[in-house]
Amino acid sequence: MSSPTNHLFDAYFTQPAMRQIFSDHGRLQGMLDFEAALARAEASTGLIPAEVLGAIVTACRAERYDVDALAMDIGIAGNSAIPLVKALGKQVAEQNPMAERYVHLGATSQDVMDSGLVLQLRAALQLLENDLARLADALAEQALLHAATPMAGRTWLQQATPVTLGMKIAGWLGAITRHRQRLVEIKPRLLCLQFGGASGSLAALGDQAFGVAQALAAELQLNLPDQPWHTHRDRLVEFASVLGMIAGSLGKVGRDLSLLMQTEVAEVFEPGAPGKGGSSTMPHKRNPVSGAVMIGAATRAPGLVATMFAAMPQEHERSLGLWHAEWETLPQLCCLVSGSLQQALQVVPGLAVDAERMLHNLQMTQGLVLAEAVSIALARCIGRDAAHHLIEQCCRRAVEQGAHLREVLGNEPQVIAHLSVDALDRLLDPAHYLGQAQRWVERAVADHQAFTL
Repeated sequence: MSSPTNHLFDAYFTQPAMRQIFSDHGRLQGMLDFEAALARAEASTGLIPAEVLGAIVTACRAERYDVDALAMDIGIAGNSAIPLVKALGKQVAEQNPMAERYVHLGATSQDVMDSGLVLQLRAALQLLENDLARLADALAEQALLHAATPMAGRTWLQQATPVTLGMKIAGWLGAITRHRQRLVEIKPRLLCLQFGGASGSLAALGDQAFGVAQALAAELQLNLPDQPWHTHRDRLVEFASVLGMIAGSLGKVGRDLSLLMQTEVAEVFEPGAPGKGGSSTMPHKRNPVSGAVMIGAATRAPGLVATMFAAMPQEHERSLGLWHAEWETLPQLCCLVSGSLQQALQVVPGLAVDAERMLHNLQMTQGLVLAEAVSIALARCIGRDAAHHLIEQCCRRAVEQGAHLREVLGNEPQVIAHLSVDALDRLLDPAHYLGQAQRWVERAVADHQAFTL
């Protein structure tokens, strides 16, 4: 049987290593790792004979199983563990008929699937942490490089007051640092064993149940939770929420970059590469193709996170349908975020910055972006409301006359009575109205460095 594939967009939207973790092979191996660890734990506590262990462990390799056949059986069984355990039992029986009776002893399907998923998530977390660390390093470098590069700040998509490119990038960096902190914080709660048996009591293992659970957690190097969490899904939902936030922050990077790449702005660009960002019909185009992935992932992630939240009120000790809703949702989130991260890593280290264009754009309003600076300076002399009203009138005259604000201010008696020529020139110089931009960069980089250390 030949399985259909869906690989056309994978290289664009997903990191290959993350796709491998959540491939059919990865899912099967996670569950089989649970079964092998269970057998070891039960042998170490004397629950099963030591001589059956070899046959069980040897059979716990994903490449031994027919994925297509399992896929057909899942549609009948209702989950992936039931047909896999049956196939595992057959494999074990071929080596040691007596050993087959000890396969999966005391466990339930959800124990296999949830613990296997947690093992996958542990590998996914490692990838995400590594990539976030690399991205944070690149952002810190760029923030420091452009800490004093003036550009127009923009609010409501309109030019506001000057900022620096470094300050903008420091904002991106701060979000990534916080996400890295969150991932560390949730690990003890997320990386937990699932092992409760039929209804969560482990009654089938009698007095040896807790000892087996402890040994199993140790075998898998997972935390042993206070109790099984078959229908308490907050651990997974918390992780999904962090993934959603990471996607959102990367989407913010993609959105800012795509706006800065607009023809009318043309201040910052994704690094060029042969064939990258072109159009099928317009030779001049330089499209933000990486930004598109980051924005796309940020758009898709909230729906997936919402699915995880919607699946929380699960019935009693085993859910019908709500648990099933998680199976593809969390892997999709991991893959989306991994793909967005790969695009950010392609873009950030090689940002193409046009500082001259930034200065040019700052002058487009002919001094209006610095009206606040003049208003505040004048307020010290005539009061806030009077100063605001006067400078507002001057701005309107500048627009109506097509004149530079400096010219209008220089002809306004109420202004020149209090502000000298030198004072006006300084107030209308963007480099002198950057506030704490440099400090914000230094603080964001310091937080990054402190976390990394």
